[in-house]
Amino acid sequence: MRRAMIVRLLRRLLRNRSGATAIEYALIAGGIAGVLAGAIATLGGSVTALWATVQAAFP
Repeated sequence: MRRAMIVRLLRRLLRNRSGATAIEYALIAGGIAGVLAGAIATLGGSVTALWATVQAAFP
C-alpha cells in the first residue's frame, strides 16, 4: 500500500512541468546579467576616461 502511494507520487512529480518555466526564466535572466556585466567591464574604462575629459573641460 505504501509503495503504491510513493510510486503514484513520483509519477505525478515527473509529469509536473510547472517548475521548468521558472528555471528557463532564471537562465535567461542570468544570461542577460552576464552580458551586462561583460559590457560594463569592457566599456568601464572608456566611460571613465570620457567623464574625466568632460570634467576637465568644465572646471
